Amino acid sequence: MKVLIIVFVVLSLLGSAMWMMPTQRERFQAKLRLKARGEGFQIQLVRLTAPRGKGEMEGNSHNVPAYRITRSNIDKKKAELLKPWQIFKVDAMANEGLPEKWSWKMGERTLNSDQLATLNQVIDILPADVIALESTPIQVTAYWKEGDESDLLIIKQALNQLMEGYL
Repeated sequence: MKVLIIVFVVLSLLGSAMWMMPTQRERFQAKLRLKARGEGFQIQLVRLTAPRGKGEMEGNSHNVPAYRITRSNIDKKKAELLKPWQIFKVDAMANEGLPEKWSWKMGERTLNSDQLATLNQVIDILPADVIALESTPIQVTAYWKEGDESDLLIIKQALNQLMEGYL
């Protein structure tokens, strides 16, 4: 009987220790986010509400990491000319100038045709699990569900392309 009690106590202690250990997904995210910081990203977990899609009553909300690159060394006058915008991967009515299944939440009709062409090129190279893009005079952001580690450099390239195109 004493042996059973000792075994039970030891197993419950081991179970508690295992419960506190990070999962494989959490270890992957920690490694990915550490690598992203080294690449110059700022990572923040945000609650994001997508625009209302066709046939929907309300937009979907997502808790998703925001991978941001700050616009540095930009002239103040050029920064003032940048118009903020936000696009989502959702099929909605506000999709002027965007590829299929992408739509505007903010900033529709603020970009000229050259800027829209650059934006469409960026969208074409994005990984499938990027659900939104945002640009402000301060930073550019990709809202990404953190699928594959190799996608990090693709996202960095895409965000840098947006900054070079003054989007």
